[in-house]
Amino acid sequence: MGRTIESGEWLRILRSDATPRHHLLCFPPGGGPATAYRDLAKHFGPGIVVAAVQYPGRQDRLAEPPITELDALADRIAEEVLTLGIIDGLTLFGHSMGATVAFETARRLERKGQAIRTLLVSGRPAPTFVETQRVHLGTDEDLIAELERLAADRGPIQMLRAEPSLAELVLPGVRGDYQAVETYRYTPGDPLAADIAAFVSTDDPTMTSEQADDWRDFTKGTFDRTTFPGGHFYLDERPAELAAAITQHLVRSPA
Repeated sequence: MGRTIESGEWLRILRSDATPRHHLLCFPPGGGPATAYRDLAKHFGPGIVVAAVQYPGRQDRLAEPPITELDALADRIAEEVLTLGIIDGLTLFGHSMGATVAFETARRLERKGQAIRTLLVSGRPAPTFVETQRVHLGTDEDLIAELERLAADRGPIQMLRAEPSLAELVLPGVRGDYQAVETYRYTPGDPLAADIAAFVSTDDPTMTSEQADDWRDFTKGTFDRTTFPGGHFYLDERPAELAAAITQHLVRSPA
């Protein structure tokens, strides 16, 4: 019998269930903590456990240095998941940088025998996309400006200017994540056995619908694309709609 996801060094439970049929593991965007998906988790129904990855360098892992190589980050997350034993009904969801980390984690898990039902990717081009930005080499002001450019609500980002002590705590993790995603290069390999569903928003400056469709090449299974209104962080404004779309993919697969 399969195991359920448990809290540990790398994983945080956002929604538990006594009799889970589905396990959704979420991967935060660059600079984001596991609690970035706390509101999303509230909108799922019975039978679904929702967990999120806690990257080093934020919240209760603030004292740890961020991991600045995306492949190394995926290695560590996959190791943590594999220590739990085989998890039935496992689906991965990642937004922005988290989509690429989720993809690389899925590759490692499948190679070790952990089946993934569906890889859900949001707000990020397919792995062959080469990031030309070098925000991680810029100043703190450059980082803050980039966060403002993408944010649905600029208020919390502007606090980083008003409170330099807060910026000193937050920005190293943000910079490390930007370094990880900006230096990432896809290593060719077999497509995933897992289905892939791509979520894209109408006004996302980081990608297009055509780029979302490029994810089709990374699965042997089915591919689906869903478009939401809004900017890069559409999910912060439409958590109920996103949860409904994710749930549709969960229930399509046999429990």
